[in-house]
Amino acid sequence: MATSSVCSRLASRLPTLLASGLAAAVLAASPGAFAAPPTDPAAERVDGFDHTLLEVMKEGPALGVKGRARKLEPAVQSIFDLPTMTRFAVGPKWAEMTAAQQQALIAAFTRLSVANYAHNFDSFSGERFDLDPVVQTRGADKIVQCKLVPAHDKPVALLYRMRQTPDGWKIIDVYYDGVSQLTTRRSDFAQPVASGGAAGLLSHLQALTDKLLK
Repeated sequence: MATSSVCSRLASRLPTLLASGLAAAVLAASPGAFAAPPTDPAAERVDGFDHTLLEVMKEGPALGVKGRARKLEPAVQSIFDLPTMTRFAVGPKWAEMTAAQQQALIAAFTRLSVANYAHNFDSFSGERFDLDPVVQTRGADKIVQCKLVPAHDKPVALLYRMRQTPDGWKIIDVYYDGVSQLTTRRSDFAQPVASGGAAGLLSHLQALTDKLLK
């Protein structure tokens, strides 16, 4: 599937939740490719993840969605701070859950994140990632910007919010054209958490993952 479909798929799945100053930073970014190689360690990690995505996309049809998931899993686990993202997506109820429930939710959120990339980035049609080597600082976080540029369609602005961890800089949120993926997830998880707690959310995450991997 061409990246034009990838772009429209990403846009259609996210509600209109614009991310204040971070969204403005994306929209204000100048157009065009950023050819200089990254030197900032946060940008270098994003650049490596982008290259992995392209490699998997090029093998996409042959691998199938489950094969793509297997190849992407190590990269997703390496670049994303999945425990932090899961805790934020669950919200205040996280503090009321047992350690075992929290670990189960982190594992389920990880599987969903991998499945989402495997489902959406399924083939290659001349796409590229244009990474902005200028990394912004927002308190303790770094903001890395790039564009997903299809061969014959409108680029999609991507913004990665990253935080330092013992394992280096990791992504804690992704903004697609100014829309926070993590805020979207929190909104989506609210009802399953409210009605079924940890068990209800686990079932919801599994159902979403199964659907993506079909």
